[in-house]
Amino acid sequence: MARRVFFSFHYQRDVWRVNQIRNIHNVIGTAAAGFQDASLWEEAKKKGDAAIKRLIDKGLENTSVTVVCIGYKTAGRKYINYEINQSLERGNGLVGIQIHHLKDKDGKTDPVGDIPPKIENSGFKVYKYVDSDKLAKRIEEAAELAGK
Repeated sequence: MARRVFFSFHYQRDVWRVNQIRNIHNVIGTAAAGFQDASLWEEAKKKGDAAIKRLIDKGLENTSVTVVCIGYKTAGRKYINYEINQSLERGNGLVGIQIHHLKDKDGKTDPVGDIPPKIENSGFKVYKYVDSDKLAKRIEEAAELAGK
């Protein structure tokens, strides 16, 4: 079954890595809040915190699972924490996917990043990204854990 999935990640640092995985065939609606169109994100940033949160909330609509792509500097970021909290409040399944080993636009990888505490304490799991088929299975597992 195809799922509507929200991808949460550190945009400036990890968009290149995330774009390698978020266009998989088993998943629909893979845009993170405004990230398909970076201009939406930039415009929301100019308008402030409330505008960014509205953009995130809109991106989460009709999703059943949130994939938190965990790079070197993901943990502790304000809007990633907001996305995780909103996902849990909505009853979304949650899965952490480590992406530090994927190459960035310059062909470089990163050290392992910390796992956001809310993921560790939520009962959902974290995996290292391997391939799109495994990611699709992890998404389904998270949906089942959330009862979706």
